[in-house]
Amino acid sequence: MQPIKKVRLSDSVIDAIEAMIDAEQLKPGDKIFSEHELTRRLQVSRASVREAIRILEVTGRVTVKHGKGVYLADYSASRFEPFVAWLQNNEQSLNDSFELRLIIEPDIAALAAQRAEETDIDELNTAHKYFTTCAADANTTEIIKSDRNFHRLLAGASKNRALSMLMHSITTSLPGDWISSLHTPGRIKKTITEHGEVLKAVTHSDSNQARHCMHSHLTNAWADIRNFMHQHTTTVGEPTL
Repeated sequence: MQPIKKVRLSDSVIDAIEAMIDAEQLKPGDKIFSEHELTRRLQVSRASVREAIRILEVTGRVTVKHGKGVYLADYSASRFEPFVAWLQNNEQSLNDSFELRLIIEPDIAALAAQRAEETDIDELNTAHKYFTTCAADANTTEIIKSDRNFHRLLAGASKNRALSMLMHSITTSLPGDWISSLHTPGRIKKTITEHGEVLKAVTHSDSNQARHCMHSHLTNAWADIRNFMHQHTTTVGEPTL
């Protein structure tokens, strides 16, 4: 790993730690690198490493266990735990979740169009191609995972950690009927097209088009979900949530 440039050092150290976590494929609960190892690899002061870890702890990315070390935390089980629990249990959560997504995700896409780096574009392209492959193979489990991953990667490309963490929690806690909606005739094919349009706008750094495409994608998806729920209601006429 190359030494990092001393530009907004705390952010640079955090980004470098995140990259190392991804490279090592660490999972929640795994112990991350020691201060000494991070200092050596990144060629920064121990004080800078400690500040980065403090920020990562505050945002819920890591857990510091005094006397034991620093461990990778689970986003959904940390800063946004009450929010996740509410999304999973509140009867109105499906509608409210999509309203929230319609508020934040178009702007996430716009930010991604402005800020995405080459590696972000590569990851989004890979995720989109994998979704298409899973769709062709009718691999429902992987379709769901890759759909969520595309939205998470897009949030990551916005370079806003709060938005990235929030999207991770939202996609983790989406109700079962959202997943079932992928069985709606034509929904997967439309998702491939809509994701492709968002990706094209982000690739061309067209923030307005990225915002528009994401809004259209979510609006179309929500319409399909409502239709699906209407067709799969209980005998008392309430949606099966």
